[in-house]
Amino acid sequence: MTSDRIHVARFTELTPAVLYGIVKLRQDVFVVEQACAYDDMDGRDAEPDAQHLWIEADGMVAAALRLLGEHGGGHRIGRIVTAPAHRGRGLAGRLIEHAVALAGRPVVLSAQGHLQHWYERFGFSVSGESWVDAGIPHVPMRLA
Repeated sequence: MTSDRIHVARFTELTPAVLYGIVKLRQDVFVVEQACAYDDMDGRDAEPDAQHLWIEADGMVAAALRLLGEHGGGHRIGRIVTAPAHRGRGLAGRLIEHAVALAGRPVVLSAQGHLQHWYERFGFSVSGESWVDAGIPHVPMRLA
């Protein structure tokens, strides 16, 4: 059963079980499912202004993202992830809407290319040239 509750915490407020659940989900999706070797543990999760948002299902992290301060002002949404068993339920969308409400504007993100139109539903627009990261096309997007 999926909880409707969106949890929000800074790194130092995360319990070991929740932190493990978030990192495990990111590994399962980005590293294993998408076959991308990348530096997930980049140090940004522990920044003082970083906020972690997640939704649980059956005591496990079902979807998560992180909200970071952006150099020069504004915020960055990243590491948006949903467990395969919970996709299609709108969990990631709810997290994005909540993150935008917390952050205000502007908000930027680096979208996987195939998800560009999905992010446009939330008001994001392409803000620069695309690139390939870990074999996956990405596009910078901004919500002004």
